[in-house]
Amino acid sequence: MTDWQRAVVEKVRAKQGYPRLAVARQIEGRAKVRLTVAADGTISNYEILEATGEDVLDRAIPPLIGKLSPLPPLPGGQSEMTFVLPLNWSLD
Repeated sequence: MTDWQRAVVEKVRAKQGYPRLAVARQIEGRAKVRLTVAADGTISNYEILEATGEDVLDRAIPPLIGKLSPLPPLPGGQSEMTFVLPLNWSLD
């Protein structure tokens, strides 16, 4: 895994909280979000490709994307990158 990918994973881990209501109700879920990132790391667009199906978790996605921006600047002089970010809420 590249240094940039590691930095993105670390930031997601640091910023992705678990909604209290979901913990109380023992709700888990997985989602996939397509992110478009500018050269400076700013998230310029996102689209939820696969929702968790759990309202409490799905409502947590937009604020999370806001907390993640900016990501680290893109490597190798790239001007823009689009990728799919898997998100997982697990009580294990």
